[in-house]
Amino acid sequence: MSEFYKYHGAGNDFILIDNRNKSFDTKNTEKISFLCDRHLGIGADGLIFMENSNKADCFMNYYNSDGTLAEMCGNGARCLAKFFLEQTKSNKKELLIDTRAGVKKIICNNDGTFSVNMGIPIFSHSDFPDEYKKLENISFDFVSMGNPHAVGFVKNLSEINIKDIGPKIENNPIFPNKINMEIVEKITEDYFKVKVWERGCGATLACGTGACAVFATITKNRVRQDLTQEVTLEFPGGNLYLSKNNEGEIILRGGAEFVFRGEIK
Repeated sequence: MSEFYKYHGAGNDFILIDNRNKSFDTKNTEKISFLCDRHLGIGADGLIFMENSNKADCFMNYYNSDGTLAEMCGNGARCLAKFFLEQTKSNKKELLIDTRAGVKKIICNNDGTFSVNMGIPIFSHSDFPDEYKKLENISFDFVSMGNPHAVGFVKNLSEINIKDIGPKIENNPIFPNKINMEIVEKITEDYFKVKVWERGCGATLACGTGACAVFATITKNRVRQDLTQEVTLEFPGGNLYLSKNNEGEIILRGGAEFVFRGEIK
């Protein structure tokens, strides 16, 4: 029997399991996929196992809803931070979370939000072309935030059927390990609307690494000139707030909400 907890960050929802004692067989990907199924299981965009780490407060062992491994998830990292604090009854204001994309520093803000240092974006990677490509009549830039993203800007986001073009972009043969996708509409210099398609998950209400990829593309293409203040990205599930520090590292800020707990028999 395993105890599980359900959390969400801007509507991006996760099953969290304290697996520091290694009681759950994480190699059973069929079971992981079943638990994430919204009709037959608990339902979630992904499953996060909180595990021990010799270089951080905990390790984020993250799986997509289809049972495939994922490198990192910004919304999931915030949920894991809150889960860690609640499970360990810690009053820490700073946490280190080890992920497959490196160790991430998380600040626990007084307003209940969490700020995650997501690192420096990478614009040249074996997961995608070095130059922009026009796919499905949209021009895409590519960036890695520990996982690969295709970011495209459009004039009217409401005209985009994310469930139609998402699978086509994700599975395009030019991406050897598939890819995540974000479609963006600029509203003002400080405000953008975003729809997201996550590799291994499908259409989701938000994506933390996707938000960082959008912000990185804004910075790269100078869609917005002054980046000293936070930029707001509106996802279907809620808002995320992005900025960068003096080292060029992207800071993702947002909430993390507990939903319910239960037992897996």
